[in-house]
Amino acid sequence: MIFCYVIIGLIVILPFSILCCFDILENEKLTKKNKKKKMLKNQMREDAAQTEEHSSNYLAELPFANIEIMKEFDIKISERRQKKKRKRTLGDETEDDSDKKKKKKHLRPNYFISVPITNPKIHASIKAIQTLIIEEDDRYTKAMIPLSTLHMTLLVTYLSSEEEVNIAISVIKEVKESIQRILQGEPLLLPFHGIGHFRNEVVFVKMVEAEDFLKLKKITEVLRRAFEEKGILAGDSKDFKPHLTFMKLSRAPKLRSQGIKKLDPKLYKNFENQNFGNEKLVNLDLCSMLKKKQPNGYYHCEASITVGKLDCVHKLYT
Repeated sequence: MIFCYVIIGLIVILPFSILCCFDILENEKLTKKNKKKKMLKNQMREDAAQTEEHSSNYLAELPFANIEIMKEFDIKISERRQKKKRKRTLGDETEDDSDKKKKKKHLRPNYFISVPITNPKIHASIKAIQTLIIEEDDRYTKAMIPLSTLHMTLLVTYLSSEEEVNIAISVIKEVKESIQRILQGEPLLLPFHGIGHFRNEVVFVKMVEAEDFLKLKKITEVLRRAFEEKGILAGDSKDFKPHLTFMKLSRAPKLRSQGIKKLDPKLYKNFENQNFGNEKLVNLDLCSMLKKKQPNGYYHCEASITVGKLDCVHKLYT
C-alpha cells in the first residue's frame, strides 16, 4: 500500500519538478541575455562619450568669431547634454522635422579656413600673458591655447566625405586669383591690439578694424560664396569678427567643478591696451579639426594657398 502511495506521489510531483527546472534554466538564460545587452549598451555609451570628448578637445581650441555660427553648427553643446525640450505629441512631429533633425545632427563642423599666426612678437606677447596668468593661478594651465596652434579662423565648414574634402581643396585653389585681385599686390597686415572676451569664457587678442580689415572681410566673403556655390555650407560672415584666442574655459572643464565658471578680467587687465604686433597675410590653410596634428603642433592641413609674400626678416624667425 505504501508503495502505491509513493508511486502516485512521484507521478504527481515529478512533472512539477521538471517544469520548475525548465523555468530555472529559462530564467538563467534571460538573465545572461539581459546582462549581455546591458554590457553592450554601456560599451556603446562609453564609445560615444570618448568620441564626443575627442571631438570637443579639438573644437575647444578654435576661436569661432560668431556665436550664431556656434549655434548653427551645434558646436558648444552636444545633443546628449542639451536640456530636454518640451514634449511633443506624436502628431506634431512630421517626417520633414525628423529629416531636419538628422541633418542638423550631422552638421557639426570638422574643417576650417585658417590664417596661421607666425610673427614671433605676437607669440612672445601672448606667451608672456599666459605665463603671468598661470603664475597667479596654475589651475588655468589647461585653459591656455598652445602657441603652436595660434591662428585666426575665417570660416568653418562640415565636409562629410573625402570627395567633399577634395571639392573644398579645389575651391580654395580656384579663389586664389580672386583673393590676389583684392590685395592688388599690396601686403595685407593684420594688426593685433588689445584684449577682448566672449561672455568671460573665451579671451582673445583683438584685430584692429582698419583698412586691411575690410580687405580681409572681402576675402572671407569670396571664400564663403565659393564654398556655397559647390553646395558646401560655410556659415554667415555678416557678424565677421576676426580675433586671436589664447585662453578658453572649455579647454579645462574641471575648473567649473572647482567653482570657476567665468574668467576674471583682472587676470589680463594689465594687457588690455597692449600692442601685440602685425601678422602679414601670406597663407590660407584648409585645416581639419579632428585629424592628428602635425609634428610641429599645428593642425592637419589638407591644402594651403600662398596669397602674399613673406619678407626675409619675418621668415628668419618663423
